[in-house]
Amino acid sequence: MTPGTNDVTDATFSRDVLDRSAEVPVVVDLWAEWCGPCRTLGPILEKVVAETGGKVALAKVDIDKNPQVAANFAVQSIPAVFAISGGKVVDQFIGALPEAAVREFVARLAPAETEADRLAGLGDEASLRAALEIQHDHPGAVVALAELLAGRGDGEEALTLLTRVPETAETRRVAALARLGEAGDDDLEVRLAGLLDRVKDDEAARREFVDLLEMLGADDPRTPQYRRALASRLY
Repeated sequence: MTPGTNDVTDATFSRDVLDRSAEVPVVVDLWAEWCGPCRTLGPILEKVVAETGGKVALAKVDIDKNPQVAANFAVQSIPAVFAISGGKVVDQFIGALPEAAVREFVARLAPAETEADRLAGLGDEASLRAALEIQHDHPGAVVALAELLAGRGDGEEALTLLTRVPETAETRRVAALARLGEAGDDDLEVRLAGLLDRVKDDEAARREFVDLLEMLGADDPRTPQYRRALASRLY
């Protein structure tokens, strides 16, 4: 799959589209295997979005496998393409447009690079702080600097910094890192196992358990297992 493209399901739509759209515009491509125009449009969308260098993300949704997403958009024909920014639909089109029209559609979403963007892209602490002097709530700079601070033990500053931007899966992960500090993969499992019997009656243990799951990540196959174990202890 082209970098920047994400297959989204009913279960992951909130995280991969709505949460993500707080950071960059997300183009949602609703398609199906049997749809000929979808097969024409899909590669064009992937190519054009990839050329934005991460300024726009692409989420592909197979409507046959994910009927809830299709229902939420009230889709009656495909391909159907929606642009989501800040959790809201800001643009859309139906049908397989030619590449030139797709470029115009995506260009309306991709903001021109600012000096803050350029500095944030450098990634070192001085550049990240300079980016935040220009734009105090630059999402990329906030998260990158907070992760850098958390990694060296400056968790309090990292957590304060994260309050400048909306909560997303990525900010939750970095906040967990700030509260817990670095942990190796083996250490995570040991800590989770040790906390499990305490989560029902110990709020601090419950918070630490949830933070460890954030660090493990939603895509880790162990995360659903630990979430079920947590639920079984609490309820």
